Amino acid sequence: MSSQYDIAETLDVKGESCPMPVVKTKQAIDGLAEGEVLEVLATDSGSMSDIEGWAEGTPGVELLEQVEADDVYKHYVKQTA
Repeated sequence: MSSQYDIAETLDVKGESCPMPVVKTKQAIDGLAEGEVLEVLATDSGSMSDIEGWAEGTPGVELLEQVEADDVYKHYVKQTA
């Protein structure tokens, strides 16, 4: 399945567990320009709620979509500020 987003960067945190997917997502999104999209690939099922909660509570980021496919959780996060 290809993403409909223009991905600026892909962050692979497969095999890592909480809180590292969120920590590394924050670090990566901070390096992107406004309007750019970060694709995060994780294998921790907790990343679904963790990244969603982080995005909701973080100004300047927007969670566009989360997809589960083949035991990989894909998160699409946009830098909005």
